[in-house]
Amino acid sequence: AVQLAESGGGSVQAGGSLRLSCAASGFSMSRYCMGWFRQGPGKALEKVADSDAEGASDYGRSVKGRVAISRDNAKNTLYLQLNNLMPEDTGVYYCAADRISCLQARDRDAGAGYWGQGTQITVSS
Repeated sequence: AVQLAESGGGSVQAGGSLRLSCAASGFSMSRYCMGWFRQGPGKALEKVADSDAEGASDYGRSVKGRVAISRDNAKNTLYLQLNNLMPEDTGVYYCAADRISCLQARDRDAGAGYWGQGTQITVSS
């Protein structure tokens, strides 16, 4: 069965850093676009970053310059390094994957792609 398991979330103070991991199983992520999304309290789901099968990366405007997405296809694991965290970064962070194209936030409700259960990040000021 396909599974995406996020880990690495936690509580940090503003200015701190965290590294999230997403362990994929049941498929080979080397051929997939892998992405990170987040949903803050009372906010809509938004894309944080994605990494396609060719290795190209894209970042959301609100996090650009503060996060880095990377992937280790041999370990079937996706990472997200978050630096200079701010209280507005608080939320649940989800890992997602799709074979055809990089997912958008609307795809989760549409049932497209694979999605993890999420890991919580709380940033205090």
